[in-house]
Amino acid sequence: MDKKLIAIDLDGTTLNNNSEVSQKTVNTLNKVMDLGHVVNIVTGRPPRLVTDIYNEIGLDNPLISFNGSLGYNPLAKWNHAYEYNIERDVVFDILSHADELGINLMAVEGKKLFLANHEANNEIGFFPTHLAPEEFVTEENLTEDPVCLTLQINPDKMNKFVDYINDNYGDTLQISPWGGPDSIVELAAKDISKKTGLEVLSDYYGISQENIIAFGDEFNDETMLKYAGLGVAMKNGQPKIKALADDITEYDNDQNGLARYLEEYFEI
Repeated sequence: MDKKLIAIDLDGTTLNNNSEVSQKTVNTLNKVMDLGHVVNIVTGRPPRLVTDIYNEIGLDNPLISFNGSLGYNPLAKWNHAYEYNIERDVVFDILSHADELGINLMAVEGKKLFLANHEANNEIGFFPTHLAPEEFVTEENLTEDPVCLTLQINPDKMNKFVDYINDNYGDTLQISPWGGPDSIVELAAKDISKKTGLEVLSDYYGISQENIIAFGDEFNDETMLKYAGLGVAMKNGQPKIKALADDITEYDNDQNGLARYLEEYFEI
C-alpha cells in the first residue's frame, strides 16, 4: 500500500463529546503510523488548545491550526512552516467600533499570542473568564500581527458587523461563523482554509493528493475533504459535509468512529 497522509480534525472527529481523545484512538493512530503512514492534526483550534492532544497521541510532526492559517512543528524547526496574519492596526480599528458593531468579546491569537478585550462572564467558546494585565488587548501588549480573531457578536448587530468587515476588509479578511447558540465568528486571512495546510503537508511529504485521507465533521472541513483523495465525514457530521464526502464512518465520534474506520481500512 502506498504511504498515506491522514489528516484528522479534532472536535467532533478525533475527540469525543467530552473533548477527549480515547485510548483506543491513540492506540489506533499509533498502529497506523507504525505501518509507515503519517498522521497530522488539521484543526480550527489555536495552538494553546492543541498541544496537550498532540502530545497525548504521541506526534512529533507538523500540525495545522487556525483552519489552515498556521502550520508549524511544536517540537522542532520545520522548513515548510508558515502563517497568514491580520494586520495589527485592523484589530484596533475593529475594537474602536465595538459598540456600534455589537462586539461583546474578542480574542486575538497567534502561534504564541493570546489576548482578549475583556474577561467573559462565563465560559463561552474558549473565551477566558480571567485575564492577567498583560493579556488584555492594548497597544502595549499587542506587538505583532495576529493570525486569528475570534469574536462574540450581539446577534441583533451581526449583519452590521458583517457589512463593516466586508466593506472595509473584504479583500483581505474572511468571516467564518462557528454556528451554535453563542453567535461567534472568526476573522482570518482571506481564501485560507484547511486545504491550504493540506497542500503544504502534501508537498512536504511528497505524498500525492490521491494518497491523502481526511476526516472531518463540520463546515470548516469542507475544503479539506474535497481536496483529499478520500474525504471521510463522521457519522455525526453536518448533513452538507456528509453529502460531499467520499465516505462516512459507521460510528460517531463518541463511539471511536475515526479509530474503527482506520482499523477496517488498514486491516489492523
